[in-house]
Amino acid sequence: MWQGRVGVLALVVVAILAGIPMCGAGGGGGDNQLEVYSWWTGPGEEEGLAAMAQEFEAKNAGVAFVNAAVSGGAGSNAKAILASRLLANDPPDSYQRHAGLELEDDVRSGKVQDLTALYDREGWREVLPQGLLENLTIDGRLYAVPVNIHRANLLWYTPAALDELGLGGPPKTWPEFLAQAEKIKEAGRTPLAIGPQWTQKHLFETVLLGELGADKYEQLFAGSLRWTAPEVQAALSTYQQVLSYSDLRSASGDWQPQLDRVVQGTAVYAVMGDWVSGYLEGTKKQRWQQGYAAVASPGSDGVYSFLSDAFTLPTGARNPELAEKWLVECGSTEGQNLFNPKKGSIPARVDADAKLYPGYLGWALAQWRDPKTRIVGSLAHGVVANNAFNAEIDSALGLFNQNGDLGKLAATLDRTFEATR
Repeated sequence: MWQGRVGVLALVVVAILAGIPMCGAGGGGGDNQLEVYSWWTGPGEEEGLAAMAQEFEAKNAGVAFVNAAVSGGAGSNAKAILASRLLANDPPDSYQRHAGLELEDDVRSGKVQDLTALYDREGWREVLPQGLLENLTIDGRLYAVPVNIHRANLLWYTPAALDELGLGGPPKTWPEFLAQAEKIKEAGRTPLAIGPQWTQKHLFETVLLGELGADKYEQLFAGSLRWTAPEVQAALSTYQQVLSYSDLRSASGDWQPQLDRVVQGTAVYAVMGDWVSGYLEGTKKQRWQQGYAAVASPGSDGVYSFLSDAFTLPTGARNPELAEKWLVECGSTEGQNLFNPKKGSIPARVDADAKLYPGYLGWALAQWRDPKTRIVGSLAHGVVANNAFNAEIDSALGLFNQNGDLGKLAATLDRTFEATR
């Protein structure tokens, strides 16, 4: 039977506070149990995980799926507790990571097993886009199985707000946004709603992508374009101007209240990933292209900046055979079609049934499958920067919010990129 997360979290927190070893704290350990660790506790994602868990149990009679989910936006709380468990050599049977360089530390320290042979056995290379496979690969090997795809580079708005303001449509470039922003401000509204610091980094990456273009964006994070290069400094200046038209000084506590300001009409635009669609459809009862709409963030039409939730096979997992079966479920057409319509994301596979994905998800799926779409990785969600550099970016952006020094921001990012490579 699928086991809930409340007792699991309580045990782990008690162990951490008491400073005692956490061996077995996750609730797994029996031969007939599979402990899966994630941060999927919100509306939609929790139901999606439950659907996959129930199918897994149906396929594996007598096996209990132990849901070790820990709540926290973008996995912040879950990652902290997981780090303690991995240091204590007490891994769950499988755990969630964002696909990409977020997993690099685990690979380097031997915390996860190589899944390349599993990819070959299941034929996943043939059903996953090349751009995704490239971003999943670390040192030529594959270490995680993607369940879904989210898009980061989106600008959200309500058609009604644009009509009321006499705007012919959302901006196609960041300079066009700045021109609209002045008109919006004069009308007494906030041009751009923003949330806590991670949402500011999310905005930061979309401005870089829109101003630099996909090629130079990738070069920047590959190290072949310096943070002090003139075109990068120009993009940083654009970010500063865009931020000046936001509600930074009264920023929302999370992304949902950030989007609430757009729905309520006090703000006109918000940059955020496409988990917004599930929230607006489910909680706010809005409908795609009626109550809300989205376009590629300015300057990034035709580019799909992705992030992906993926699962691993940890070194030292108590039930590696069951964990591998769980990974097969995650990578299967059936598993992804059970999970993603509920989560509000699209499947990583390109062979899923498009009829299951109406509204926004249908639009996103068509673009994901389009061979002309350029796929790049998200910064804020762990694809293109390792954990150390991501932490340095957080610190640098926090200081920039206080001092507004563009030169110092560029120099700091240039230095810390080299130091964390």
